[in-house]
Amino acid sequence: MKIKAAVLDRMAAAPPYAKSRPLAIRTVELDPPGPDEVLVKIAAAGLCHSDLSVINGDRPRPMPMALGHEASGVVEAVGPGVRDLQPGDHVVVVFVPSCGHCAPCAEGRPALCEPGAAANGAGTLLSGERRLSEKGVPLNHHLGCSVFAEYATVSRRSVVKIDPAVPLDEAALFGCAVLTGVGAVVNTAQVRVGASVAVIGLGGVGLAALIGAQAAGARHIVAVDLSEDKLEQARALGATHTVNAGDPEAREKIRAITDGGVEYAFEFAGAIRALDLAYAVTRRGGMTVTAGLPSSTASFGLPAVSLVAEERTLKGSYIGTCVPSRDIPRYIELYKQGRLPVDRLLTGRLRLDEINEGFDLLHEGKAIRQVVVFP
Repeated sequence: MKIKAAVLDRMAAAPPYAKSRPLAIRTVELDPPGPDEVLVKIAAAGLCHSDLSVINGDRPRPMPMALGHEASGVVEAVGPGVRDLQPGDHVVVVFVPSCGHCAPCAEGRPALCEPGAAANGAGTLLSGERRLSEKGVPLNHHLGCSVFAEYATVSRRSVVKIDPAVPLDEAALFGCAVLTGVGAVVNTAQVRVGASVAVIGLGGVGLAALIGAQAAGARHIVAVDLSEDKLEQARALGATHTVNAGDPEAREKIRAITDGGVEYAFEFAGAIRALDLAYAVTRRGGMTVTAGLPSSTASFGLPAVSLVAEERTLKGSYIGTCVPSRDIPRYIELYKQGRLPVDRLLTGRLRLDEINEGFDLLHEGKAIRQVVVFP
């Protein structure tokens, strides 16, 4: 079938993207689902820094590529072997397909699925196939999803069925921002009731972590960013304190607020300076969690003795250490109860042909989560 999709032909275009237009909206060919695959009519697709990191070249991917990895939609058709989904089901797309058989999957860690990671790096679906093409030339899939498009053919392992009562534009955020942010708090760090928390980097993922920390019962939630607008939004979402990261005394202020540092510090900015700040404000015996994605060439140095003498933990978190089939329904239920106000993270709705302008807003720090909405 012929569909419209946002295609990236080459990386490292210079902003403003409204002028350089790295994403071209073109008509491409989409094959029907093969074995263990589904065809999804995309309802909404979120703009994320992970997409931006491909556009700017920080996260190299094979080109050309149909971009987009955070979305919701409705199942249009199922391929051979798919028995637990049917046309009309509402789903959230997940950007790490899990085979269910490799060592991490067998250990209950599908976010680290080895065949899924290999397929994502190669620009294919979990099966190794590419279902997108343009004038006979194959197009690469972005993280097995490619959802800046009217339709997507994806692995059955890349979707989770959800309650159809959830608005699909809000449901899209559960596939990346909510899984990553809330998951970092409740899965990776396992924040306890009454704990002290710092969240550094208040994009969609960081603010999702903030509301996750509030739902987990943290007593201190210190929100940190360079943007006063984001700090104001953090206060509205439940931050007990805010500190501007550009303040030369930010480190000392956070440590003073929390009587020597926080038990859990989360870094979502994808910048080494932010990770350095997160580690510096973590108290003795505490945990620093990083879920940001810096450039692949970036490195981080730390005083190694502190890991032993202060029993410190530095831990990475990928897609919130999640089990998507377990966590997405749980987080949606909390959202329906009003305990995870995910709808308040949604700051803009765009047409597909406005996507380059949307990435300008993301690049400039002027948006939390925008979604492309499809009719």
